[in-house]
Amino acid sequence: MTSLKLHAAIAASFLALAPVSASAEIVGKVGVDWTGNDILVDAVPDPEVSGVTCHVTYFDRSVIDRLKNGNWFEDPSNNSIACRQTGPIEIGNISLSEGGEEVFRAGLSLIWKKLVVDRIYDKKNDTLIYLIHSRELTNGSAKMAISTIPLFGQNVTWKNGKPK
Repeated sequence: MTSLKLHAAIAASFLALAPVSASAEIVGKVGVDWTGNDILVDAVPDPEVSGVTCHVTYFDRSVIDRLKNGNWFEDPSNNSIACRQTGPIEIGNISLSEGGEEVFRAGLSLIWKKLVVDRIYDKKNDTLIYLIHSRELTNGSAKMAISTIPLFGQNVTWKNGKPK
């Protein structure tokens, strides 16, 4: 195999192993002060659970605020989440582990800090839990929020059959 084909095969392998991450769409932008700081609202559909949309809020610092306060490359970790049923629920191949799986990730700094949404399935209570938090390479953040989608009594389709 030529070097170019080998590199292409390796890159394709890494892409196939990469976690599925939902893409967000900005649906709201609220100005909070005269310096141009904004709160953004994103709609994030769950890529493995159709019929569920999470609305995520986060702070977007302005250039004026970055110059005034320093810390040029980073946004605060103040986030919020609300997830709701927005259509018929169809659940694909989701993790049933206690740690759940990442649904969405976005950068809050140039390299170090990420905004993350994880989905956890609470089998006992038949509920989807969505957890939003910041992930940093060096320091964890205690700022988090959750939202839940109860499945009990709902008409839910499980592509691989409901877990027993």
